[in-house]
Amino acid sequence: MPFLQIGLMIAAAFLVQALMGFFQIKNFAKHYREVRRRGRVLIGKNPRRFRSGSLMLIGLDSAGRVQEIRVMKGVSVFSRFRELSLGVGRPIEEIGADHDALQRLSRTERECLLNAYRNFINFKTHNLSVEDFDTSSVSIFSLPVFNSLLATGRSKVRKLMRECDRDAI
Repeated sequence: MPFLQIGLMIAAAFLVQALMGFFQIKNFAKHYREVRRRGRVLIGKNPRRFRSGSLMLIGLDSAGRVQEIRVMKGVSVFSRFRELSLGVGRPIEEIGADHDALQRLSRTERECLLNAYRNFINFKTHNLSVEDFDTSSVSIFSLPVFNSLLATGRSKVRKLMRECDRDAI
């Protein structure tokens, strides 16, 4: 009976996580649409598995000047976008090269902005690679949680085999 309860609790937690992830994706889509209505959008990302990651939407006008910057950072599905006032009205090239402005950002925000800047430069120079768009190598089974479960399962099997060998002797 306790195994059934534990299994149900794990399934419920998984469903709640999926539901909250769905709401976070809806939040992203809403903010993306709002920024996109005003012009082009640069997306910078700094994904982390167990530490705070960040995602940045940078709205550009037709001349490449920053209209607005929104950033979402955190480790949970409760993270939401907030606005940054950094460099509004300045060209993205100028912001990406401004050491003082970059130092005012947190490390994750800075890496995110630099990722967006690199994407912008690659787009302008026609150097976007297939890897920038390829998601075929992403597999749910390559996530660390599955690797740790697999390792835990293997160690338990080895332990049971040793116990069986001892009982047989």
